Amino acid sequence: MSQRCLLDKNNNAQRVAILARSMEHTPMAESRKYHITVTTQVDYLPEQSDEANDRYVFTYSITLKNSGTITAQLISRHWVITDALQQIQEVRGLGVVGEQPILKPGESFQYRSGTAIATPMGNMHGHYQMTAEDGHSFEVEIPEFLLSIPRVLH
Repeated sequence: MSQRCLLDKNNNAQRVAILARSMEHTPMAESRKYHITVTTQVDYLPEQSDEANDRYVFTYSITLKNSGTITAQLISRHWVITDALQQIQEVRGLGVVGEQPILKPGESFQYRSGTAIATPMGNMHGHYQMTAEDGHSFEVEIPEFLLSIPRVLH
């Protein structure tokens, strides 16, 4: 599978272009048909956290861009959230923030959500299940990104 990761050091955003896993063995022109770009940005929320009681709250912003050639709809999500003690939370559900956006080629959708973990550092990864207007279902992987309070990493 082709995958490209770029780290924007100015705003800690991780930009990731993802090819659908189901397209691994198709010709390049076909794989570009189902191509979603995922961008993430994470912020720590000290005002909602309670460090004395091991509660660290993070918000994350996700931008999905249809870089392919066919309209696709986000159907569901699956997140795996892991803290530094290797405690895992899994979140599955329809859509994101109550929506199942439809993205035409070139269109983007952005949403914000959040999570709480028991340690100052952790990570998240997962995938979105998409359905193209031609009926083809495909998965968009979201590579791991870091959850960290500001004073933990430089």
